[in-house]
Parts: sequence; C-alpha cells; structure tokens
Amino acid sequence: MDVQITGKGIDLGESLQSHVREQMAAGVHKYFERSAEANVNFGKEGSEFTTEATVHLASGVVLSANGRGGDAYGAFDQGMEKLEKRVRRYKRRLKDHHSRERTPLPAEMASSYVLKGLGEQDEAQDEADAPLVIAERETSLHSMSVGDAVMQLDVGETPVVVFRNAKTGSLSVVHRREDGNIGWIEAAAKS
Repeated sequence: MDVQITGKGIDLGESLQSHVREQMAAGVHKYFERSAEANVNFGKEGSEFTTEATVHLASGVVLSANGRGGDAYGAFDQGMEKLEKRVRRYKRRLKDHHSRERTPLPAEMASSYVLKGLGEQDEAQDEADAPLVIAERETSLHSMSVGDAVMQLDVGETPVVVFRNAKTGSLSVVHRREDGNIGWIEAAAKS
C-alpha cells in the first residue's frame, strides 16, 4: 500500500510514520486485497493535533476521516478508527448489493475549486465586500450509478459527490440535505 504522510508545521518522526504505514495497511487490507493509495496529513491547531486520512481504493471510491487528539498518535488513531469503520461499511454494502467483481469506475479529469474568505480584513471593510481566494485543482470525475454515489456520500466525510451518471451520461450531484435526507441534482441535457 502506497501511503503519503505529510505534516503541516510539525516534524514527523520515523516512529510515527512507520506506525501510520502499518495501521493503514492493516486496516485497509483486512477488507480489500486490491491495491490502494492513502494520504495522511498531520497538523496542529492550538494545543491539539489533527489528522486527515484519505484512502483511494482500486474501485475508484475515496474514503476519508479526520481525527483530533492531544498527541499525533492519538489524533491518527481516532481518525484511523473512523476510516476503518467506513471501509468496513463500504465492504458490507458491496457484499449486500453487488455480488459481482468490482472494476474501477471510469473517470475523467475535471476542475475543482475551493472558495475561502481572506480572514484578515480591515475593520472598516464590510464582510460582503471581502474578496474570495479561489484555488483550482484537477480532480477525477467518476462515472457511476446514483446508488454508488449515495454509497460514497455515506461512507465519506464530503458533503457532496459530483459524478457523471452512468445511465444518462449527464453530470449529477448528490448531497446531504439539512433535514438529513439525501438530495439528487441532475443537469438537464441541452436540446
């Protein structure tokens, strides 16, 4: 298993890195024999350590989890516990709904944007006039069924999943609504 480990503002010792690699490999390979890639990012917010772990399974599904703790090991272990639960839930859903072998989902590249306010503003400046910082990056846009997109929404921490509907070929979005239900938006075909 290929695991990329990064630290933002903290030094990562060899002991922590080997702990992360061992736990990620054991937690994912317990449920999936196929190869997977993982990214683990550590950071520090005040006196707490944070970790964000993301696993890219060979089927194209991306699972992620966050953890917080008084030390880096505790933050990782908390995040890993959540991630392993999501991997287990995903595996159970595959067994329940799909008895056939999974093949990687077809994907195409698309741009992804992150919008954030600057945070440091003059007190005289109105918040509505504050400029946005826009970060653009390439991301995969998978072709999948609505059911698979809902499953990815359930097992991940993302509030939305953007995908190409395998049945209609149009762009679609599933999202968690404020009332706890799941919404589905499909772009209308141009005529």
